[in-house]
Amino acid sequence: MMNDAHFHLVVTHLPIVGVLVGFLVLLSGYIIKSPQVKTTALGIFIFSALTAIAAFYTGEGAEQIVENLPGISETLIHNHEELAELFFTMMLVLGGASLLTLFLQFKKFPFVKHAFGLVLLLSISCIIISKYVGTTGGEITHIEIRNDANVIQLDSNHDSLDD
Repeated sequence: MMNDAHFHLVVTHLPIVGVLVGFLVLLSGYIIKSPQVKTTALGIFIFSALTAIAAFYTGEGAEQIVENLPGISETLIHNHEELAELFFTMMLVLGGASLLTLFLQFKKFPFVKHAFGLVLLLSISCIIISKYVGTTGGEITHIEIRNDANVIQLDSNHDSLDD
């Protein structure tokens, strides 16, 4: 059975990977000049925005489970929360822009190409933010990826040499 932290870890990867896949699909749609491929990217972005909702709203339960574990830093959790809020907001904007673009394409508005351009730019922004939100989330429990991991390793090696 999954607890809140486990569920958060499972769903939190979906919007991060989804926005990257959606970007690559959209880019390929531009390259091969395929409206169908570009429309597929919109669907991926909408799905990714929905998974971002799940990831965001499972974060609090995950925090309650891990915050009292040894070696867990409240500062790292706070940093992750701040970036998660930004990522969540940006993913909702991307999902909304993708829905709007899908509507504009369905209605065959001539300016839909500008909407696709906006979606492309928003997806790049989301990818950049996702890198930081994912890294800060991982740093909470994975000391090996923290900036101070080498210092910690050197300190523990030094301690064993003194024995």
